[in-house]
Amino acid sequence: MAVETILFLVCIGVFGGAWNAVAGGATLFTFPALMATGLPPVVANATNYLALLPSNAAALPAYRSELRRVGATIWPLLVVSGLGALAGSLLLTVSDPRIFVVLVPFLILLATGLFAFGGALRAVLLSFAGESKGSALIYGALFLSSIYGGYFGAGLGIILLAIAQIQGFRDFDTANSIKNLLATSFTVLSIIVFGVGGLIAWPEAVAMMSGSTLGGYLGARMAKRANERYLRMVVIVFGVVLSAVYFYRTFIE
Repeated sequence: MAVETILFLVCIGVFGGAWNAVAGGATLFTFPALMATGLPPVVANATNYLALLPSNAAALPAYRSELRRVGATIWPLLVVSGLGALAGSLLLTVSDPRIFVVLVPFLILLATGLFAFGGALRAVLLSFAGESKGSALIYGALFLSSIYGGYFGAGLGIILLAIAQIQGFRDFDTANSIKNLLATSFTVLSIIVFGVGGLIAWPEAVAMMSGSTLGGYLGARMAKRANERYLRMVVIVFGVVLSAVYFYRTFIE
């Protein structure tokens, strides 16, 4: 791998890790960056999971007390989300890469929509939850969401947050701790599947991961001083433009 490629991936990793810590949605930057280095879309997607793992896991130590209060009730959620993530990751490893290429613009648009309207979607889910919390319906939603998480996963955090709150964890910090733990656990599972399947480009992953580790640390220190509203607008606009570019490349060029 050329030195300039390494420097590019490290810089994008720093940027992506910091962005995740402040506003979230870094996959919309890091995934196309990995593709820009020449990685096939499926490999870029799998590599991105490992590259952003440090920034995803960095929040867990801050939620130690909340997770201790949750206790053993987290295990059914971990099992269901883990099975869904394994199913999604295995689906990616066995599906035709040409299908994933066709899906890329739709996946980016879906991720952008989840990021943009996730708050409203969470409110709708909470308002319609009623007495169904803890039911098979909610576990089914978690399982299906985790399949998406194992297959692509960008923008999933808000859905996991809603599911945690529907399960009865109405305190935001507690629900957020569960979201972070679920996301980290199925990211690790997906990385194992992708690693065994030979889909991870390890040099590129290590280069970007070293940057995302530093970026996550710096972003956590800057998070309270940043204007999240404007940053989220940048992510949404970029996601819409990026999906339009990939729609053009996939279906018109």
